[in-house]
Amino acid sequence: MESAEKEKISVEDEAVDKNVFKECSKIAFYRRQKQLLSKKSTYRALLDSVTTGKDSARFQIINEPAKVPLLAEVCGIEGNIFRLKINEEIPLKPRYEVSDVLTSKLTTVRLTSCPGDTGSLVLASGKGDLKCHIMANPFKVDLVSEEEVVMSINSLGQLYFEQLQIPPKQRVTKKNEKDASVDATQENQEELGLWEEKFENFVDVKVNGPASIGLDFSLHGFEHLYGIPQHAESHQLKNTSDGDAYRLYNLDVYGYKIHDKMGIYGSVPYLLVHKLGRTLGIFWLNASETLVEIKTEPAVKYTLTQTGPVAAKQKVGSRTDVHWMSESGIIDVFLLTGPTPSDVFKQYSYLTGTQAMPPLFSLGYHQCRWNYEDEQDVKAVDAGFDEHNIPYDVMWLDIEHTEGKRYFTWDKKRFPNPKRMQDLLRSKKRKLVVISDPHIKVDPNYSVYAKAKEQGFFVRNHEGGDFEGVCWPGPEQTMQKNAIHHGNWEHRELHNIYGFYQQMATTEGLIQRSKGKERPFVLTRSFFAGSQKYGAVWTGDNTAEWSYLKISIPMLLTLSVTGISFCGADVGGFIGDPEAELLMRWYQAGAYQPFFRGHATMNTKRREPWLFGEEHTRLIREAIRERYTLLPYWYSLFYSAHVASQPVMRPLWVEFPNELETFSVEDEYMLGGALLVHPVTEPKATVVDVFLPGSSEIWYDSKTFAHWKGACTVKIPVTLDAIPVFQRGGSVVPIKTTIGRSTGFMSDSPYGLRVALSTKGSAMGEFYLDDGHSFQYLHQKQFLHRKFSFSSGVLTNSCADERGHYPSKCVVEQILVLGLKKQPSSVTAHSADGSAQPVAFTYHATTSTLKLETLSLNIGVDWKVRVQ
Repeated sequence: MESAEKEKISVEDEAVDKNVFKECSKIAFYRRQKQLLSKKSTYRALLDSVTTGKDSARFQIINEPAKVPLLAEVCGIEGNIFRLKINEEIPLKPRYEVSDVLTSKLTTVRLTSCPGDTGSLVLASGKGDLKCHIMANPFKVDLVSEEEVVMSINSLGQLYFEQLQIPPKQRVTKKNEKDASVDATQENQEELGLWEEKFENFVDVKVNGPASIGLDFSLHGFEHLYGIPQHAESHQLKNTSDGDAYRLYNLDVYGYKIHDKMGIYGSVPYLLVHKLGRTLGIFWLNASETLVEIKTEPAVKYTLTQTGPVAAKQKVGSRTDVHWMSESGIIDVFLLTGPTPSDVFKQYSYLTGTQAMPPLFSLGYHQCRWNYEDEQDVKAVDAGFDEHNIPYDVMWLDIEHTEGKRYFTWDKKRFPNPKRMQDLLRSKKRKLVVISDPHIKVDPNYSVYAKAKEQGFFVRNHEGGDFEGVCWPGPEQTMQKNAIHHGNWEHRELHNIYGFYQQMATTEGLIQRSKGKERPFVLTRSFFAGSQKYGAVWTGDNTAEWSYLKISIPMLLTLSVTGISFCGADVGGFIGDPEAELLMRWYQAGAYQPFFRGHATMNTKRREPWLFGEEHTRLIREAIRERYTLLPYWYSLFYSAHVASQPVMRPLWVEFPNELETFSVEDEYMLGGALLVHPVTEPKATVVDVFLPGSSEIWYDSKTFAHWKGACTVKIPVTLDAIPVFQRGGSVVPIKTTIGRSTGFMSDSPYGLRVALSTKGSAMGEFYLDDGHSFQYLHQKQFLHRKFSFSSGVLTNSCADERGHYPSKCVVEQILVLGLKKQPSSVTAHSADGSAQPVAFTYHATTSTLKLETLSLNIGVDWKVRVQ
């Protein structure tokens, strides 16, 4: 609970001061692990202690110097997932285990014991093609798939587990009895930070001493790793041997530095590894401060000279070692065995949940600023969109709408009639979203504070009183680690999940408010694994510079592959004043990214889309209108993310997992399986190099309809009018042919289909529709899920899911077929009752495109269009 108002930060002071935040060398548990692991203390498994139950196998692990046993548990989980837990066998008090992240539906599978070598235990899952091979001395675990070792655990001997201790002043030990706790002189207490840790003017007192954990994972044959957001870094994770580890520690970093491994707003302790023919995942379920070191050894060839005349060439495969270290908690890690990217996505969502199905309005454009001044300001901005014929769906108010930062209140001078203001927006089928910070102002006359105080809801400080501080408090502008949460847990145990709970509570509260009828929209800047279940995420306080536009792409790709599909970056940059070209290019990029919002901090110049001259207004209008044109495709992609765990925004390697050239691409991406997008991220660009993957693919320019074969890099001329977007041959993309002022005005407007033929002359696509706002799609199966296929000259609309029923009057009025090699002699439309109607068409031989217009084919029923 915090009391002071949000700090007013001047735009002139934009760069982050890294001295405020810790580097790895300043983190005590990192120093301890690096120092003590250098002494090579080893653990061994006591396999004679193994007990095998219905759900798991358990055994003791012991560290030779300490002789204090740990308890290890291995279990199999449905869907080819292994789980390894390591905890103290008899802890001084319970250690924190993360709750509320895992879904309640996890089903374990029985592990069967198989014959193994002496001093080892082999546990097989399911059909036996996946095995967990546990070696006793030293303790090591190999994950074996089809007789190939794909992952080894503790092969480097970096298992580390600091056990909870009684404070030194309270200890009573028998004479000659060796104390098993970490031995430290007064001098190295400060160096190791065992009971106290100092940073700047702050002292972190540790009631039960050091409690950190660590473990290493060796990934055989893998060089490409992704995940562990959030960092303003490349999509492919980098080798950390010559610098800081990746830090997972949720922090508010205003104007964060790019190409840096420091932790920023959110943490997902989950990474994916990929190679030709295999994808794996490692999910480290721990909510305390976590560091991840990565060391990659690429494949090398060398000559091994043997005795005699024979010289054998031997190839040493690549390997990547990942070392996880967390400040507290237990070791609880899930091994996702794939084998495909799609399989790993499904395995992870089985553990943590899928992306929440968003209300349709939230996929439109959002207009935000810290802060719109008053009701007149809101009214004027809203009118500006209509005057300039620019669609938008959501007006935002930042924290200044409140009465002195008392959230859930209104500033009565600036917003005297908020209902009237909301009625105005509602009349145009638009929404209002307000921003709140996660603290309550100390004011006995403020009802929220008074009720929370009375019921004891506030976080407590380590002395037992309510935790109070400025926004934001502590050493690194965050809550002190020894603050106490409900259940008597220290903040250090759950720091990274605190924001997760804020979003969860808000989402559940909104659902309760609507009596379970309406899908909520909740955006968060702080997040954890599983946050996708509760809404959307954005990348925080970015800067109005070209480099931040560029880095937003890998940042969003990383969020996407770690389960958070509904993500975006502030269009234009939150901090500073973008030049007109940068703002326009950011709109063009943002229109093709999942969460699409313009936002700016206070003291920046106003930047509504019509303030940069007529030409830039036109360009921004076209970018936003293109977003609305593609809404049926966006909505269908989110349904796929919701029910099938497939990311909306995808790195190329996900769609082309067997093409090595795609593994490091991060300046372009796929939207679903059909559209390839390459934003322009350099000023005054006249040409961009676009990589078109897939040797058997064909790609169509979405504007000119020119086509190229895949597996090549093409130089594409660019003007200010658009960014390169290509439709993949073999796909069907549903669109809206008429744009309204908001999504609410488009519910009954007609559809079009963009059919891009493959080299074999075929195409497929899907379309999803429901009421756009309620849970009726889930509870009453009120939805349409249709499948479009083009084969042998026939376009077919058929049902993709018989469970769904949702009457729709909407029609397909336009069909565009790309890649049709010759002009047809006739086109006819055939309804389900067998009747047929001739269809007027236009064929352009230069672009090989067929255009059908003035159709009236109901999108929700079966029909065929025959091209002859």
